[in-house]
Amino acid sequence: MTPDELETLITARRSSLLIDASRSIDDVIIQRITSVGQWAPNHKRTWPLRIAVITGDSRSTLGNTIADAMAAQGDDEMKVTKTRGKFMRSPVVLVIAAAIGHSDNETEENKYAVAAGVQNMLLMAESFGLAALWGSPAKGANDAITTLCAMEPTDHVIGIIYLGWPTQSVAAPERPINQVSYLT
Repeated sequence: MTPDELETLITARRSSLLIDASRSIDDVIIQRITSVGQWAPNHKRTWPLRIAVITGDSRSTLGNTIADAMAAQGDDEMKVTKTRGKFMRSPVVLVIAAAIGHSDNETEENKYAVAAGVQNMLLMAESFGLAALWGSPAKGANDAITTLCAMEPTDHVIGIIYLGWPTQSVAAPERPINQVSYLT
């Protein structure tokens, strides 16, 4: 791959929920997408990436689990209702979490490593022609999500990624000019 090809891939990636929820994704593609997350920089080689692949009726279970946690916290009823069905919008949902470290600093570095791994996965999804959107987990739902996904109770959910075949393209948003300082 040339630098120009890499730059084209990076700049082509968009966050999109314009996804065909009924069109499945081959398991080999999902495995390739999830495996590149482990190749992100990881300073202490703690391998903190945790992934749950959610498909089929389990997407509804995820929605209900998160919605129940939101309702227990007194979240707005319309948000709770929307959450119950929103994971059915794509054929595959990835729950991404970071393992706790042996210190606060290591825990923080683990989160950075997992975030970098998510970018690897999003770029790999783009290379397959898939649409993807990285969403934030509902506040206060971490324990419910990690329990459902058979993760450790100390794992921290970094995001929930919707994956699917696009139904249309998304225009590139305007981006500000990068603020770069050069010290010589």
